[in-house]
Amino acid sequence: MDGINLNALSENATRLGMRIQETIAEHTRDLSLTRGGSSLFDMADDKAKDITKQLESSSDREKLDAMKRLIALISKNRPVSSYFPAVVKNVASPNLELRKLVYIYLLRCAPSEPDLALLSINTFQRDLADSSPLIRAMALRVLSGIRVPTVATIVLMAVRKSAADPSPYVRKAAALAVMKVYKLDQAHHTTLLDIMTTLLRDRSPLSLGTAVLALDTIAPSRLDLLHVHFRRLCRALPDIDAWGQVDVLRVLVRYARTMLPKPVPASERQEEEVDKDLKLLLTCAEPLFMNKNPAVVLAVARAFYYLALPSMLSKIGAPLLRLLSVSREVERVALAYLLVVARSHPALFITSHNRLLVRADDAEQVKRMKISVLLALCTVDNHQTLLREFVDYAQDTDDSVVGDAIHAIGRIASLVPSSTPQCLTALMGMINSKQDTIVSNAVLVLKSLVQNQLLTPSSTSTTTFATSLSSQQALLTPSIPSLTPSISTSLSAAPLSITSPPESTSVAQAPLSIIAQLARRIDDIRHPHARACVLWLVGQYGSVPGTGTVVEGVADWAPDVLRKAARSFNTEASLVKLQTLTLAAKLVLLAPTHRTLLLLAQHVLTLARYDEDWDVRDRARMLRALLIGAVAGVVGNNDDEGIGEIWNKEEQSGRPGVVLRREQVTRVLFEGKTGTIEEELVADARPLGTLSLVMESESLHLHDGDNDETVIDLPEWLEQGIDPVLRDSDDDAPQVALSSMVQAISSQGISSQRVPTPASSTPVVLTPAGGSTPKDTKDWRDLNKFYASESESEEEEEGEEEEEGSGTDENGGDSGEEEETSEDEGDEDDEEEGVVEHNSSLSHERTP
Repeated sequence: MDGINLNALSENATRLGMRIQETIAEHTRDLSLTRGGSSLFDMADDKAKDITKQLESSSDREKLDAMKRLIALISKNRPVSSYFPAVVKNVASPNLELRKLVYIYLLRCAPSEPDLALLSINTFQRDLADSSPLIRAMALRVLSGIRVPTVATIVLMAVRKSAADPSPYVRKAAALAVMKVYKLDQAHHTTLLDIMTTLLRDRSPLSLGTAVLALDTIAPSRLDLLHVHFRRLCRALPDIDAWGQVDVLRVLVRYARTMLPKPVPASERQEEEVDKDLKLLLTCAEPLFMNKNPAVVLAVARAFYYLALPSMLSKIGAPLLRLLSVSREVERVALAYLLVVARSHPALFITSHNRLLVRADDAEQVKRMKISVLLALCTVDNHQTLLREFVDYAQDTDDSVVGDAIHAIGRIASLVPSSTPQCLTALMGMINSKQDTIVSNAVLVLKSLVQNQLLTPSSTSTTTFATSLSSQQALLTPSIPSLTPSISTSLSAAPLSITSPPESTSVAQAPLSIIAQLARRIDDIRHPHARACVLWLVGQYGSVPGTGTVVEGVADWAPDVLRKAARSFNTEASLVKLQTLTLAAKLVLLAPTHRTLLLLAQHVLTLARYDEDWDVRDRARMLRALLIGAVAGVVGNNDDEGIGEIWNKEEQSGRPGVVLRREQVTRVLFEGKTGTIEEELVADARPLGTLSLVMESESLHLHDGDNDETVIDLPEWLEQGIDPVLRDSDDDAPQVALSSMVQAISSQGISSQRVPTPASSTPVVLTPAGGSTPKDTKDWRDLNKFYASESESEEEEEGEEEEEGSGTDENGGDSGEEEETSEDEGDEDDEEEGVVEHNSSLSHERTP
């Protein structure tokens, strides 16, 4: 017996151990699946082949494992449409977790397998009547996501049914399904509008935001449907979910600009005039500045920017600055908003410019936006600080940031004229840099500043270029050996006159001295645009009256620039070639008798004649035709070596035309060419809340890939607005409804003679039968005394009733008819006493 018992115990122990091992293995597998280990995403191909067997298994555990593997394959963009028939069989599984995964799979793969997806429509329709709101919502999502035009009618019926569902979660899914049905088949637009009318009457904040989004998607122009819901949407705004608040605010901003009167700012003659509905919208939206979602804060800032008066815009500054420290992605979007606001209302951020300084770890786009914002905040008080910052930013590793910083220095000189000498000193120091980017951008900015200085009427008297000639000689080489003077006649045309530079400008910062330094460093300037700017400056301002130069009428540094440009003409960009041709024509026009200049110009024009760019060829042909009369007429009298014949023999042979005089050609080439000054910065025309504002594109869509119907176009204000009565609803007058209810109750128990008819605007106070009001008008603050007074009044009333009863007993001559009448009126007296007691309590509460 002992041996038998030991054998049985050993067998039982072995079985128990095996069961424990199986249980541990099953739980361990469940644990790895629920935690989403790497085994789902790194499974081999042989395991993927077993998914079909697992889906056809009778175990929910195997099916769940297979569905998780399918979702992992979908996340890796693997083809999973071959498993569609096996997955559809599990669409009616009682396991809720398995059904969720099946719905996710169907949402992804139903468009590729529409025929097989149609087989499961009956299951989805049955799920619409499920007791679980989650199942009903998921069934509607899948049914509307099949995107097969033939089932649009069936989906529309499901949406109509779900729009009246008692669960707000299902109604939210119905609002989302409305947009899918509209994109699937727009022929049901009228029916969808009826469904939207039902959804807009929803009282739940969970579905209200989605309903407004659906209306804006299918009918963006039907803002009239929001008339009676406008005030309710404003009041419900804090309770709507975060992304719903963004959509509702965007729609309400457009509604306010379309339907409400334009607010009038305060002036000396009148006060601020703001519509009460607009004030309600701004009041309800203001608490959302403290929302944790940055998108909500930006939406509220957009609403205040486009709707509020200037006196209320101060509320935008602090929330936008707070978003700069949320994350790098949010910082970029917030800076785009902040830049638009700063350009139109810089006073909001002037005191906070220290929070907008560029950091070394900022992204390139963030650095450029910060530079633009700081430039918009530049004033007389902080321009010194900003100038030092921009000089430091010019040493950045990003070329685009360097360019923006150097252009910002030039912009400071335009905004604060007193800082021009400092800006010129900084820019002239950058010309000596070894980095081509810094030199090129500095030349471009110097060109604009030089033009501004030469054109600014800083003094009443105007002088010629000889104003700074003496200072230029100290900065330039004493002579140009390659150019020998060969002067036979003086210039007959008057020299180009300009205004004198400011007296505060030092000799080294004189405009012509700057041009001379740029001309001397023409070989170090390699950027095509910068080289073209230097060539244009030399040609435009290279004339010097008098005989103190090597070439009469031309600055000493101008001919050498033409020589260097002609030497590298074939390797230059087209922009530089065009300016080289213009420079040659201007110098020849200033000194038409100088043989070397004529030969250089002839050489450049000959090279341009055979250039591969047609713009260069056309420019050369035009300039040669202009210079025929000006050059040949001057050279022809004293032409010992046939220079005039070489110049115009090709143009005059067989090509008759109009020949201009030298004075006319001078006007064509020199006059009217000094108006290319740097354009003023203006506010960004791209509206807030659009993708183009952040991505710096020309698209005015809310999202990338939107069609033309979703363009964000901010409408103009209405001067008068629509009638505010259209926005009245039952929610706007709760007191009137309460008073009417009290009147109905009082009319049932008290006759109209005892209770006066109150006005609708005054509160209703019921009085006792005698029409008297309570005599006690004390302000009760002690509850013990208050309840004690009530008990005393009740004892006095009981004593009076007893006295009345005793008096009735003494008068025994009452007839039986009176007794019957008193019994019939007993019920009415009880009701009257109840109303009197209610009235006494009301009167105590309303007593001041």
